[in-house]
Amino acid sequence: MLTFFRRAAKSRIGTWIMVLVVVAIMGGFALADISNFGSGTLGFGMSTGTLAKVGDQTVTEREMSDALQRRLQQARQEHPDADYASIMPDFEPILDDLIDQRTLIAFADKYGFPLSKRLIDAEIAQIPSTKGLNGQFSEQAYRAFLAQQRLTDPQVREILAGGLLQRLLLTPIAAAGRVPVGIAKPYASMLLEAREGEAAVVPADAFKAGLQPNDAQLQQFYAANRARYMIPEQRVLRIARIGPEQAGVAASDQEIAAYYNANKATYAPSDTRSLSQVVVPDQPTANAIAQRAKSGANLAAAAAPAGANAAVTTLADQSRQAYAGVAGDQAAAAVFAAPAGAIVGPVHSDFGWVIVKVDSVKAGGGKTLDQAKSEISAKLTQEKRKGAIEGLVDKVQNALDGGSNFSEAVAAAKLPVTSTPLITANGNSRADPSFKIAPELSPVLQSGFQMAQSDEPEVVTLPNDAGYAVVSPAEVVPAAPAPFASIRAQLAADWITDQALQRARAAAAQIAAKASAGMSVAEAMKSVGVALPAARPVAARRIQIAMAQGPVSPALRMLFTLGAGKSQMGAAPQGAGFFVVKVDKITPGNALSAPGLISQIQGELGRAASQDYAAEFLAAVKRRLNVKRNDSAIEAFRTRLLTTGG
Repeated sequence: MLTFFRRAAKSRIGTWIMVLVVVAIMGGFALADISNFGSGTLGFGMSTGTLAKVGDQTVTEREMSDALQRRLQQARQEHPDADYASIMPDFEPILDDLIDQRTLIAFADKYGFPLSKRLIDAEIAQIPSTKGLNGQFSEQAYRAFLAQQRLTDPQVREILAGGLLQRLLLTPIAAAGRVPVGIAKPYASMLLEAREGEAAVVPADAFKAGLQPNDAQLQQFYAANRARYMIPEQRVLRIARIGPEQAGVAASDQEIAAYYNANKATYAPSDTRSLSQVVVPDQPTANAIAQRAKSGANLAAAAAPAGANAAVTTLADQSRQAYAGVAGDQAAAAVFAAPAGAIVGPVHSDFGWVIVKVDSVKAGGGKTLDQAKSEISAKLTQEKRKGAIEGLVDKVQNALDGGSNFSEAVAAAKLPVTSTPLITANGNSRADPSFKIAPELSPVLQSGFQMAQSDEPEVVTLPNDAGYAVVSPAEVVPAAPAPFASIRAQLAADWITDQALQRARAAAAQIAAKASAGMSVAEAMKSVGVALPAARPVAARRIQIAMAQGPVSPALRMLFTLGAGKSQMGAAPQGAGFFVVKVDKITPGNALSAPGLISQIQGELGRAASQDYAAEFLAAVKRRLNVKRNDSAIEAFRTRLLTTGG
């Protein structure tokens, strides 16, 4: 019951696309249109292309195939040979997510909970891939983003709307959930339960002695495990970069001079001054102070007869602009026209009458046109290159939109083209192990493996303002098993490991059975007839597993799944063999000795209850809106994915 909301609770408005549709920000590409499978209608009056219906909202085969393709792309980032069969456990959760999303949209439509276009626009503008080189939303970048992700503007808006509604409708419902102490106490006591027992390791390496396969055995093993030796799909990618090197522009002398003249104040000589000043409320007092100061008196001494009416301050290293902000333009003009040591004033300001002594002057050198030329040139060239790059992107995209192929589009824009060797989706080349794709071209690699060879080339935005790149697959070599002769040594090693694991499994099962029958683990190990590492005692409280910051050993977890006197075997991590655990003693916990733990469990159960409230609300909405699943179409679609790959 908590599954949906726990998934949902992990998503935020700004990252809804990354969570539901993938990262990146969205990753993946569409399959061929499969909405034409079959004809007519199936269950509940829905067409064969509709998998579920909620009010006016539907979940179609096309949408589901897009979501599954994106999930497949995620899986291939870790396992390049992943296929639809390997992600089939995610089929129902993905379908449920889409139905849940449509349910919230249908509920909002029915009960007058609209989301404005402006609100969705703001969410689109927050997607990093929709920003141009200046960091602002760019229509061109958005178009490229949609093309790269094989999405339309309405699809993006619908995804964002689902995320917004999820937060606005479900979060308030889940705001408060409370669980009584009486319910929390048994759970807290369970965490304090202590157990003692024995554990032993049965390593596969202990059973490898004497294993030497012949060719017949290896051929049989190869045939049974062909999928383990698949060479993943390989591609040759054609890449044309659009960056500063391709822009080919630089600021001219005329442009540099024009910029210098328009910004003379920036490059004009300037100085800073350290000042002492007195501010008084009336002119006669100011005149008297100025007279005494000009006669040689210290400014503070000259102001002393005015008493509390005179405010004496010092200001260090003042620019004209900074001082004008303090005393006003009239005072600043007079002070910065006077030499060091001069007494200026009285001058009227917003705060009264000001008398100023220029204590010191630090001259600041300006820059001539020649001195500022390189600085201005770099600034103007960068700005011109940004415009030129965007222009090249527009030119290429327009050519592609007009039907040009990769070669025609990049040739028209005069872009240099590079081709990779045959590479896999992770960028490695079996033919050239030294080949490495540039880190900034990672999005290009991803797009190049998402598209079909017949698809329109893509313009991909590169990270860190590195520009853009046009990509298209020039050659696609489907995944295939490696030739037997090229991997015979690997097959032999794998066969030996497999046989040793089978022997280790049988030995571990024998030890566990004898230990469960009353024998100690150490005694049971002697009956195997192979030298094994000695058994060792294990002891822990259940709370240690619950509070562990890092991974917990499978053996320790198993200690808390068995009854007293029972033993069980399990697989050791990384295929190293097996382990056997026996529970010798169980000591129940008593949470009354730890009231703080009861409160903690009460809080955690309350949060789980809050999530359950939200899930129940969603279930009630589904019943009210009469959600309908087209089960026959769903099963036909699932079968088609597994048999034909879409």
